[in-house]
Amino acid sequence: MRPARYRFNVLIAVVFVSGFAQGMLLPLLAILLEKAGVSSSVNGLSASAFYIGILLISPFIEKPLHTFGYKKLIVTGIALTCVSVLVLPLWQAIWFWFILRVIIGIGDHIFHFATQVWLTSMSTEKKRGRNIAIYGVSFGLGFGIGPVMTRLVDIHHALPFMIAAALCILSLIFLIKIDNEYPENITTPDVQSTWKRYGKVFRMSWAGLLGTFGYGFIETAVHSNFPVYAIRQGLGVEAVSILLPAFAVGALVFQVPLGLLSDRFGRKPILVISLFMGGFSFLAMNVNDSLVYLTVMFVIAGLFLGSLFSMGITYVADLLPRELLPAGNILAGICFSLGSIFGPLIGGVAIQFFEEGSIFYTIGGMMLLLLTALIFFKPIRSTQSVAKDV
Repeated sequence: MRPARYRFNVLIAVVFVSGFAQGMLLPLLAILLEKAGVSSSVNGLSASAFYIGILLISPFIEKPLHTFGYKKLIVTGIALTCVSVLVLPLWQAIWFWFILRVIIGIGDHIFHFATQVWLTSMSTEKKRGRNIAIYGVSFGLGFGIGPVMTRLVDIHHALPFMIAAALCILSLIFLIKIDNEYPENITTPDVQSTWKRYGKVFRMSWAGLLGTFGYGFIETAVHSNFPVYAIRQGLGVEAVSILLPAFAVGALVFQVPLGLLSDRFGRKPILVISLFMGGFSFLAMNVNDSLVYLTVMFVIAGLFLGSLFSMGITYVADLLPRELLPAGNILAGICFSLGSIFGPLIGGVAIQFFEEGSIFYTIGGMMLLLLTALIFFKPIRSTQSVAKDV
């Protein structure tokens, strides 16, 4: 039997590959569709297919997890992504790519769902924040490196896809070597009981779900709306190429420190501080439009808001008993997807009708709104099962 530390390292490495594939596909497919003359609205709709896939599969993945275990679901998710990535360059049709992106969203969510539940259940409460933060950093690194692959299209249009698929296959080889485990079983005799359980999970952990919703909102608003806003306000593409990486750098630098701080001082206080500082940072971007000032503010915003997802699912794990962790992670994925859909929608409307400062007010206002809700949260006590020390 492989030690828990080896299993943890393999899962973290595979998360990097998932982030790499996702980070590569988002800009790469957008660029290829743009070159093909597809309108920006249809291009954006195509990108939403990924999150539609997450929503479609979310209600159906808890039972297979209990039936087949963590490892088999993770392998299934990676395999779906790998096959879809290999098929993508074979035929460039908008409807064909839309279907494949839905499948990739399904595979990616199956993978992340099983991985997150496994990591949170195997981690002690004192180390959970650190472990999930490392998970977030690994995904963030892959997500940040992925876009570099877009340059390889000039060599051959299929080369980036082949590299991503090769990394997926390598991940499968390492995954095969770890032992399978199963979550703690719960009895779910009928649909009504399942929905009651989800209702119970939501009542117990909605404060953590605010973090996953907020991260989905800010990630898609920053990457989808801000470039449009920047061009309309005369900041230029060059500014976008500096400011978006600045946010990502801030997120990577502070992910683990925030996780460690939340282990020591509690998840809620750190989430409150993060939402306040991050929301204020975006609102303060309206004070000055110089590139240096905006870069500093984007770094600060990334420092505090780049960890919202990892802290959110960690808080959900703190608030729930281990047998409810699968349901909690399903709701976390749904909330992330809803945030990812509403982010560019609300941001786009704000840019259209309010123009100057609109995107900053939208993101900053949403973060402070989530902060207000979080302040009033009072946890419902639950009995936590003992986790393995990793």
